[in-house]
Amino acid sequence: MPVDRKLIDLLVCPACHGDIEYKDRRNLIICTKCGLHYPVRDNIPVMLVDEATHPERKERS
Repeated sequence: MPVDRKLIDLLVCPACHGDIEYKDRRNLIICTKCGLHYPVRDNIPVMLVDEATHPERKERS
């Protein structure tokens, strides 16, 4: 079950306040301004900057 569209319409990026795009097949929310990727877990957007990843930066293990 995807995230409710009404909720997606209310969300903005907490880092830069930019608009977001929801990628339901990838369980991902992407900021269109700064590019941060926020995970969606159990159909709940995790809009925490500490949980976000940036596609150009490699993750540290």
